[in-house]
Amino acid sequence: MPLPPLTILLAKPRGFCAGVERAINVVQAALARYGRPVYVRHEIVHNRYVVESLEAMGAVFVDELDQVPTDRPVVFSAHGVPRAVPAEARERGIFYLDATCPLVAKVHHEAQHHARSGRQIILIGHAGHPEVVGTMGQVPTGQVLLVEDVGQAEQVAARDPDRLAYITQTTLSVDDASAIVAVLRRRFPTIQGPRSEDICYATTNRQQAVKAIAARCDGLVVVGASNSSNSRRLVEVARSAGCARAFLVSRAAEIDWTLLTGLRRLGLSAGASAPEVLVEEVIAACRTRFEVTLDEVPVTEETVVFNLPAALQDA
Repeated sequence: MPLPPLTILLAKPRGFCAGVERAINVVQAALARYGRPVYVRHEIVHNRYVVESLEAMGAVFVDELDQVPTDRPVVFSAHGVPRAVPAEARERGIFYLDATCPLVAKVHHEAQHHARSGRQIILIGHAGHPEVVGTMGQVPTGQVLLVEDVGQAEQVAARDPDRLAYITQTTLSVDDASAIVAVLRRRFPTIQGPRSEDICYATTNRQQAVKAIAARCDGLVVVGASNSSNSRRLVEVARSAGCARAFLVSRAAEIDWTLLTGLRRLGLSAGASAPEVLVEEVIAACRTRFEVTLDEVPVTEETVVFNLPAALQDA
């Protein structure tokens, strides 16, 4: 029997962003420079395939610095860390390498600037996400009010409405964040925002790429980890843009093929921490069940590259 036809619309851009590539390169360069093991505090990025690949090279992932020997280097994840973490490393005499995405570091600098200027800060983001924890940890406790949705934006109470600023997590839904900002600006007309958008270029581009294909698809798969904020937002964006059958998988083995029964056009994208090899894995799995035609749909080209930390630039 011939296989049923399936056209896969490949969103572009998809997958790794410059911040993720830099973070992975920091660990690999540290292993080349300092040998095994190199310790990494928390997942370097939110993807088990990446973490396990680095473990095979000699990286050891830990939860806290008290698990790191003082004679071995430690890398801080791409999501950023509270200021107390590098301070603890210095106090214990541990050499550290900071793999914080430069666009997350930009938000950290904004938070510090507003705090020094005496402004209370509203952080738009998701409670408990490592990036949010790291950003809130840049300033004294109580200086930041976390707002997760429009409802909270309507209720948040500022200490002084005329001394107020907002910043955002870099991996939010662009549309959701815009709606929250609109509420804050209506309630607090003098609130200060970032000079340039906090939501990163990669998050924006991947969401736009999904929007470009969602309405043309019978179903859409996003490859990414369940704890990846930007990957989860891609699923939400796809559903909002007209593809109700959008779902997240970390690997091809997780696909519920009953959800693809009768599909003729499948959208495919990947979160910013998901490597292209996992996208190829999904395509290969589709080829065993369908006669596949690939149609890549480019929205924009990305040329952003971030340098390694100075200590590793000749590694």
